[in-house]
Amino acid sequence: MSHHLDSPLAQQDPRLDITDLYVFRGEQGTVFVTDHSHSLAGEDVPRGLHPEGKYEFKIDANGDAVEDVTYRFTFGAADANGVQAYQVRRLSGPDARDDFAEGTLLGEGRTGETLALPGGSRAWVGRAGDPFWIEPDVLHAVGHAFQDGTRVDLSDWNPAEATNLFAGHTVHSIVLEVADGELLPVAGRDRTIDVWAVAFLGTDAGGWRPVNRAGLPMIHPLFTQYDGVLGDRLNVNVPSEDVALYGEALTASVAGVVRAYGTAEDPDAYARAVVGRILPNVLPYEVGTPASYGFARWNGRTLTDNAPDVMFSFASNTPVALGLTKESVTARPTRTFPYVPRAV
Repeated sequence: MSHHLDSPLAQQDPRLDITDLYVFRGEQGTVFVTDHSHSLAGEDVPRGLHPEGKYEFKIDANGDAVEDVTYRFTFGAADANGVQAYQVRRLSGPDARDDFAEGTLLGEGRTGETLALPGGSRAWVGRAGDPFWIEPDVLHAVGHAFQDGTRVDLSDWNPAEATNLFAGHTVHSIVLEVADGELLPVAGRDRTIDVWAVAFLGTDAGGWRPVNRAGLPMIHPLFTQYDGVLGDRLNVNVPSEDVALYGEALTASVAGVVRAYGTAEDPDAYARAVVGRILPNVLPYEVGTPASYGFARWNGRTLTDNAPDVMFSFASNTPVALGLTKESVTARPTRTFPYVPRAV
């Protein structure tokens, strides 16, 4: 799981769970996608997007892990057919980090329909197939290794029998394509942005409680499978606080695995280098370029990138493979808007 039901808070209401964040080049701009409300959560849970929540794409343009622009989605209650009305707002400058700022209303739409936004941008929200794949035996072995400071124990696992835990499952996707004319001035001369997404729930006191935050893929499967307290904590602070709050703990976790493998002369130094790349937990992207989340470079993330192999191997400093490829997914993404797989 990249971020699927990653913490006790997210499990309480899967509508507020962010299973994945993707950022890639679209037909006419940069595409931001978050997936929510995974069908793996079971049948007897609410579906769609939470009408008392807000869902935000955060964009930092100067590398300080503080958002300069926020795109906010809010939803109404579902009708008898499961359709929800929603609004898209843009907030910039200090308003981008203000829970109560109104920002600029860009458009109002309904789930399942394409919403045209000013300047050639557009949005789509609806039920879709989950494009992510994971092998459960490898997943759990990795979680134990980083919790216990051991090698990834796959001695009883047969790669020929690898299965995709998410085959046939669905999500509810939020898709936002921001036209170049709007995003390039934000990105600046080097066109580089850092992206993360946050799902909030309104509180009885009138505030907003962060429930889930997503940036780089696979952070939670590495560090929080067997530590629910850390899973909740990683979701509720802002990225600029990540190093101070979690740097030491994540460094110790990585060093334990690397030391067990003996693949680095100085496991602590290697671990510090790993944590230096994954914190602050934001997804980098150069606007206008092909996205790829691979071994050579982290530049956005496409709907078909093999993030588990990349992150498990990178963090452990040894090859760790799922035995699966993108062919294991039930439905394929498309090259045309809204890009996400059709729900089957």
